[in-house]
Amino acid sequence: MVLALVVCAVVVGVGVAGLVVFALRRRLIQRVGGTFDCSLRLRMPVRADTPPPTDDDEPAPAPAPAADGKGWVFGIARYSGDSIEWFRVFSYAPRPRRVLPRSEIEVLGRRYPAGQEELALLSGSVVLRCLHRGAPLELAMSEDALTGFLAWLEAAPPGQRVNVA
Repeated sequence: MVLALVVCAVVVGVGVAGLVVFALRRRLIQRVGGTFDCSLRLRMPVRADTPPPTDDDEPAPAPAPAADGKGWVFGIARYSGDSIEWFRVFSYAPRPRRVLPRSEIEVLGRRYPAGQEELALLSGSVVLRCLHRGAPLELAMSEDALTGFLAWLEAAPPGQRVNVA
């Protein structure tokens, strides 16, 4: 009986300590300022009605993402000079999972979440379709964060190529 109580106390203690470290990490990330909630999706599922790739010299049209809500990861983004640092929310890692330099982000368009995405993303999110180093990337953020993000992109130093759709 005593052993069971000790084991339960240890399990509860470890759980509480994990939550404290988790909350402390988020506070440390946000302490610097310039942070916003930002979901990220690297692997977009493709809709069934997308045409297959061709073998011609012409590049195939970019596949249209399906709105099934899969692949989204909730995170916190932080402005850091000429790059955005993106941290996973549900992680203990002190370093950002992704660093997105301003010069390597190309905005293709924006849209509102549809279908299952509405459940996978925060309420009021806008999805921004981008290319990062030539690879597709989607970012979902609030309208206010989107305005700040696009202003940050457009505020690039002179001579830097910026594409904001």
